[in-house]
Amino acid sequence: MLLVAVSALEKVAQVPSKIWLNIGIGFLIFVAAVYLIKQAAQVNKIWLGIIVAVVCALVGFNWIYSRNEPKFLTPFVDKLAPFFPSASGYASKQQQQPAP
Repeated sequence: MLLVAVSALEKVAQVPSKIWLNIGIGFLIFVAAVYLIKQAAQVNKIWLGIIVAVVCALVGFNWIYSRNEPKFLTPFVDKLAPFFPSASGYASKQQQQPAP
């Protein structure tokens, strides 16, 4: 049994430090999210709804503008994208000569 523990420790020692840093950051984000959710449970629900709606709208408009949405939302964003400006549309307008 001691041999298994030694080999497991050797495998852990071979993991790059960048992975451990990412795991640590992920754990800190998880702890912060739990703390924020507990604090949000004590806030007035109307204010909480307004804040969540504004954050979702900002993230959604960013996805539509730069088209970096998750793959499973692409069909939904494809339907909304024609109604809003996009980065590719802005770039193509910048390439055109100004009208006299």
